[in-house]
Amino acid sequence: MAHIRSARAAPAPRTALTAADLASVDRRLASTDVLLATAYPGDDGSRQPVHTVYVPADRYDAGLPADWGVAALAAVESVGGLESLAARVGLDPELAGTVAADVRDKLEREPIEDLRLDFEDGYGDRGDEVEDADAWRMAERVAAAVGAGLAPPFIGVRIKGFEASTRARGIRTLDLFVGTLLARGELPDGLVITLPKVSTVAQVEAMAEVAAALERVHGLPDGRLRFEVQVETPQLVLGPDGVAPLARLPLAVPGRISALHYGTYDYSEALAISAANQSLDHPVADHAKEVMQLAVAGTGIRLSDGSTNILPIGDRAGEAWRLHARLVRRSLDRGFYQGWDLHAHQLPTRFIATYAFYREGYAAASVRLRDYLESTPGAVLDEPATARALAGFVLRGVECGALPGSGVVADLGIDRHALTVLAHPKLAKG
Repeated sequence: MAHIRSARAAPAPRTALTAADLASVDRRLASTDVLLATAYPGDDGSRQPVHTVYVPADRYDAGLPADWGVAALAAVESVGGLESLAARVGLDPELAGTVAADVRDKLEREPIEDLRLDFEDGYGDRGDEVEDADAWRMAERVAAAVGAGLAPPFIGVRIKGFEASTRARGIRTLDLFVGTLLARGELPDGLVITLPKVSTVAQVEAMAEVAAALERVHGLPDGRLRFEVQVETPQLVLGPDGVAPLARLPLAVPGRISALHYGTYDYSEALAISAANQSLDHPVADHAKEVMQLAVAGTGIRLSDGSTNILPIGDRAGEAWRLHARLVRRSLDRGFYQGWDLHAHQLPTRFIATYAFYREGYAAASVRLRDYLESTPGAVLDEPATARALAGFVLRGVECGALPGSGVVADLGIDRHALTVLAHPKLAKG
C-alpha cells in the first residue's frame, strides 16, 4: 500500500532584487516620470469644433453666421434639398433622410462652430491706420455678439505671422483686439488666436512670450491666452538640422498651444506642387499631417485639416460638393476631426459628411463598447486602448450633434461623464 505523504506548505516566494535596486531604477526614470506626467496629459475631453470658418476680418458682423446658414440652405435647393444632396454625395437613402433633417436643424441653429476673423492672407496689408481701426472695431463687434448670444461657440482672430516684415503688425493687432475685448468685459470662453506662417520653434516661443506679457498687463491668469499654430511651411515639418521642429513645440511652450492647423496651399506651393494638384489628399499633405499627429500624440494639442478652394458655385457645384464631402470624410477616417471651410456653400457637405461618419460607425461601436463594459464575449476582443478609442468616437459624435446624447446613455448604460472618463481616463485623476 502506497504511503500517503503529508502535504507540505509551499515555500514563500522570494525575490532577488533589493529595495536599493528598485530605488536605483526609480532615480534613473525620475525625469521620464515627470515628462510623461506633464507633457502628455491627454485630451481634456472638452468640445472640439468640427470646422473653422475663415472670413476677412472687416467683413464680420453678428449676423454673419446666420447669413451663412441661410445661404447654405438656399444653395442646396438647386439640387432638390439636403436629402437629395446627401444621396448625391454617397449616402444610402435611409441615412440620407435622417442626416438631412439634422443638418437642416444644424444650419438653422448653429451653422458655424468656429469663426476666425482673418487679418492675414484674407485681409492683406491695408496700412496701420486701417488695421488698427479694424482690430478695435471687430473686437467691439465680437464682444457685442458674445454678450447677445449671437457668437459661435468658438471665435477669434488670425493675426499676421512673426516673420520680420509682419511681426510688429501681428503683435499690435493682437494687442488691440485683446485689450478691446477686455475693455468690454471678460474674454470669451471660446476665444481662439491663430499664428500663421510658422517656420521655427523660436517664433512659437516668441508668441508665447507675447501672450504672457498680455496676461501680465491685463491681470489675466497664466496660460489664459493659448493659440493655434498653422503648419504651412516645410521648415516646421523638417528643420535644417534634420529634426522635426513640430515635435519640439509642446515642450517648448507647455500649455500654450491649443491646436495645429494644416495649411493646404502655402505648404503645397512651398514644395513646388502645381496649383492643379494642390489638395488635402496629395501625398505631401498626408506626410505633413502624419508628422503633426506624431508630434502631438498624447499632449492634448488638437489637430485640424486644411481647406479645399474648389467651391460649390455655379455649374460645377455638384462636383465640388462631392469633392468636399469626400475630403471631409477622408480627414475623419484619418483622425482629423476638424477642417477649414471657406464658403457658405461648403457647410452642407461639412455637416452631412461628419454626421454620416458617426452615424455609420455608431451601431458597431456601441455594441462593442457595451460588450466591453459588461465583460460580455463578443465577435471582437477589445482591450482598454480600443475601448478608449470607441468611447472617444461616440463622445465626439455626441458633442457635434451627430448622435443623440440620451440615446447613447440608454444604449451604453453609462452617463455622459462616465463616457468622457472612459475616453480620457486621466480625467478621473483630476
